[in-house]
Amino acid sequence: RQGAESRSRRTGSRALRDSHDRAGYPGIVSSTDASPPASADSPAATTPPAPGSPHPEGLPTWGARLASEGFASFLVVFTVVSITLVGQIGQTEQLPVPGIVYLATALGSGIALTLATVVFSRISGAHVLPPVTVGLAAAGRFAWRDVVPYLAAQLVGAIAATTVLVLIGLFGPAQWLTSAQDAGFASNGWGTLSSHGFGFGAAVVVELVFSAFIVLVALSTRGRTSAAFTAAAAGGILTLALLVCIPIDGGGLNPARSIATAMYGGLAPLLHAWLFVVAPLVAALVAGFAYRPLFETRRARD
Repeated sequence: RQGAESRSRRTGSRALRDSHDRAGYPGIVSSTDASPPASADSPAATTPPAPGSPHPEGLPTWGARLASEGFASFLVVFTVVSITLVGQIGQTEQLPVPGIVYLATALGSGIALTLATVVFSRISGAHVLPPVTVGLAAAGRFAWRDVVPYLAAQLVGAIAATTVLVLIGLFGPAQWLTSAQDAGFASNGWGTLSSHGFGFGAAVVVELVFSAFIVLVALSTRGRTSAAFTAAAAGGILTLALLVCIPIDGGGLNPARSIATAMYGGLAPLLHAWLFVVAPLVAALVAGFAYRPLFETRRARD
């Protein structure tokens, strides 16, 4: 009888852990499944778990998970927007290397996302970008009931980031904030809002293609590779995507960031913002629904 109860506890624990892993955030390790504790000096004691792997201290609270997404979103949005806005000052001073602001923005954003993934993955899974949340849900790896709260937390973090930048601008160089807002406040757009004059169709294509790639990378690495590789892959694909997208439409790929900058950029960015909300989320849905039949084995799907 004791053996049967032990097997039942192990089966229930494994099912609970698997359900949390599929949901896209850390699961729970019970005492029946836990390995002997590692010494403080052993590699196992110092190696962080991969994003999406079981959390040794149990499932974080809702408040902790939403705060984690908000802070992570703040970090990424603050980085990309601040580098872009400060770079606009340098452009008036004739920067010696053309395109250096694009490179700095892309690299800074990639580093910020890498750090956010490492720091917050154990708490909320560190989705950070709304397309990742929607893509994980579409692929059956995150509960649909949790999508709206995650998206709301990411949006709040992004708006907080741009608001802090406005407060900083109030104490910046003369007319800097006014000039930044007149120029769109690093908002996304096409036509007159594109730094190189690309049209609506170009913005649609790059937002769809690179948002889908961001989701595919997330689905291929989360819970399946080391924490370091998962974080590096997330930062790497964002850097690559922004290097292509920034000259075309300002580098959207993040609806929370697009809304947060448009709020302070004036009427034109607000009228363009819908595309940078709809296109990334549509791409995320397509990539998420297509991932399992295209890339997972039958055993993994079962």
